[in-house]
Amino acid sequence: MKETTTVPVKAEKQVPETREETRTLTPPVDIFEIDDGLAVVVDLPGVDKSGVDIRVENNILTIKGTVDHKTAGDPVYKEFELLNYYRQFQLGEKVDQNKIHAEMKGGVLTIYLPKVEEAKPKKISVKVS
Repeated sequence: MKETTTVPVKAEKQVPETREETRTLTPPVDIFEIDDGLAVVVDLPGVDKSGVDIRVENNILTIKGTVDHKTAGDPVYKEFELLNYYRQFQLGEKVDQNKIHAEMKGGVLTIYLPKVEEAKPKKISVKVS
């Protein structure tokens, strides 16, 4: 069942809101088929529930994770910086976009993409006459 595809990031079409949003990381994602649809598991270390933004628009699922990391004082030297996360997926027609829901636990975001009722397999009963 192929209900989602990754949307390639085109840098020339993205207009960042601020200078800090110009660099983002693509978070690792696992997609599993479950009984009533798909589960998308996204690793977002350093992001809490308030820093997650999930939107569906024009059949595109957009996941943004904002890292909230404050250090005491001003660093003299930095070897790395924590970056925000950004990823998009194209959704198929078999995903019920009105019933998408998500949960966050320990830096791992799980998004549930249920199937529309017409796409779910139906069991046909056999009557004995």
